Amino acid sequence: MDLSTTIAGVRFPTCLMNAAGALCVTREELEALGRSSSGAIVTKSMTLEARAGNPEPRYHGFPGGSINSMGLPNLGYRAYAELIPGLRKFGKPVVASVAGFSEDDFVTIARVINQSQPDLIEVNLSCPNIPGEPQIGYDPEISERLLQRVRKVVTVPMGVKLPPYLDPAHQQTMARVIRNSGADFLSLINSVGNGLVVDPQRECTVIKPKGGFGGLGGALIKPVALANVRAFWKLFEGRLPIIGTGGVVTGTDVFEHLLCGASAVQVGTTLVEDGLGVFDRLGKELADLLTRKGHPSPSACRGALKEL
Repeated sequence: MDLSTTIAGVRFPTCLMNAAGALCVTREELEALGRSSSGAIVTKSMTLEARAGNPEPRYHGFPGGSINSMGLPNLGYRAYAELIPGLRKFGKPVVASVAGFSEDDFVTIARVINQSQPDLIEVNLSCPNIPGEPQIGYDPEISERLLQRVRKVVTVPMGVKLPPYLDPAHQQTMARVIRNSGADFLSLINSVGNGLVVDPQRECTVIKPKGGFGGLGGALIKPVALANVRAFWKLFEGRLPIIGTGGVVTGTDVFEHLLCGASAVQVGTTLVEDGLGVFDRLGKELADLLTRKGHPSPSACRGALKEL
């Protein structure tokens, strides 16, 4: 079965790809994604300068999910600008994820990265694990101004990675921001921030940074991810492509994202836990499920969720 998809005019050989942050920091990791059956190479969210990230342990997997406070470890935008042209040899889209600690950071990084010609640029407004730094995506005024500034220096398709919103009013507000920004796609959602996991045997936290607080991922956040995918699908009446992220463990999870309105799906926790072979497994499980249900392709069921 053909599992390809198209986002903002760019064809992806399969609708499955890595989430920014999952096995995508170094040249070796990015090239391994290129050799894998992932439908794209999504870079780590990049900052002005290289970052080592938060002190370890900063990631912990547990039954049902994961918690992390990575602190944006990355090579710095100049290194990714040099790497991106070479990644195109793998014949799949390269998605450059851009972050920053100020509006000017985003503009500087986006301008240079745009010149390296990735297929798409993802503006990450959701970086929940930097001590003392708020998530820009929870401030609609700053988000709109930032995105409009970035849009002016970006010529490739520009998308926005958003944090989870837990209230319809916030989703409606951000939908207006997105409309005014000229975004070409959405990535929904980043990890659910400010979680805490406790080890009852050791009577302590499981990660070191921020007193143990971090972003939650994996199966336990799937209902929140699906709700945001569905809400923004409806707010944009299916006209803005969405990449769904959160809770993808099986092909059925991918299918649920598609039903809610996703055009493609990113994998984070499961990729970290299971490795690059996860794309082959998920692709087979999704293809088998679509065949059993009589859907000829992922796009055939996109947004087709029935409401009671």
